[in-house]
Amino acid sequence: MKITRIAQVGALAAVAALTLAGCAANESGGPATESPEGALSGNLVGGGASSQEVAVQAWTAGLQATNPGITVDYDPSGSGTGREAFQAGAIAFAGSDRPFTLDEIEAGPFDGCVEGSELVEIPTYISPIAVIFNLDGIESLNLDAPTLAGIFAGTITTWNDPAIVALNEGVALPATNINPVHRSDKSGTTGNFTDYLSANAGSVWTYGSVEEWPVSGGEAAQGTSGVVSAVEGGQGTIGYADASRAGNLGTAAIKVGDEFVSYSPEAAAASVDVSPEEEGRAATDIAIKLDRTTTEAGTYPLVLVSYLIGCAQYADAETGELVKGFFEYAASEQGQTAAADAAGSAPISQTLREQINTAVAAIE
Repeated sequence: MKITRIAQVGALAAVAALTLAGCAANESGGPATESPEGALSGNLVGGGASSQEVAVQAWTAGLQATNPGITVDYDPSGSGTGREAFQAGAIAFAGSDRPFTLDEIEAGPFDGCVEGSELVEIPTYISPIAVIFNLDGIESLNLDAPTLAGIFAGTITTWNDPAIVALNEGVALPATNINPVHRSDKSGTTGNFTDYLSANAGSVWTYGSVEEWPVSGGEAAQGTSGVVSAVEGGQGTIGYADASRAGNLGTAAIKVGDEFVSYSPEAAAASVDVSPEEEGRAATDIAIKLDRTTTEAGTYPLVLVSYLIGCAQYADAETGELVKGFFEYAASEQGQTAAADAAGSAPISQTLREQINTAVAAIE
């Protein structure tokens, strides 16, 4: 008999309640997201999305403050590489700017998990993707989706193109050639960026939603840091990157409905709030179906939701305990504040935190 998602949530809630009760008995009522002093010890290895590298560093430092025996090694090799390494059992957890698809989960296997284990996929890092550029004397621009798509598809090639001029009255745009910079690696940030272009400007961006850059030309760079460095090092360059890494580069506001919206954690969070969850997933698998075409005021739909991914049941019990502790801290109010302070991300809502805590309580 197939267990419904509602029934699964109820069952997990019962597990979470028992876990909380145990914590209350042993730790004088302390919250479930706080581990006893020094309870976690060992080396936890993960990898994947470069977008959440700064957040992972903040979570690691916060967790080590009460668990000095734990170390966390995270390789920001890109979402695709992280998912592949996790599936092969080479790392204990992955960071990814998208969850595994249902087809990928069905195909399996996941070598570090107990056979038949569900995945735990939790959206702990919400951040806008910034459109960054380098043009002398210009700090901000307005761009709509068709114009942005034309730039990255290679059909708009100079900064004084009429399409850009029309959106930026009063800005002295030069005749400089546009050099679009894209990720060279398989990237969840690329997947989110092309998903936005495909949803809002499909007649211009005809390549679909893809994680590997599909257009010849432009400049390719490895990882978020590589894209930012390439944009910084050129003139007339434009790229896309997690907003935490935008630095002093120029940034573009994107058109949402009838207004241009600059990126911010609040606008990114608002976009997630108007987006539903994907259906057909396990209760431990919390995947957001982002509404890229929303016209809701104050939203910034060029947003990524980055996930921490693990097993509900680990083949190695000690690994499971380390992953559970790390995931708990990342989703906690303290962890979300630490990430927001370090990376400018949008803290998750309390409602989402409660759902995540229930999913994480299932890890064993």
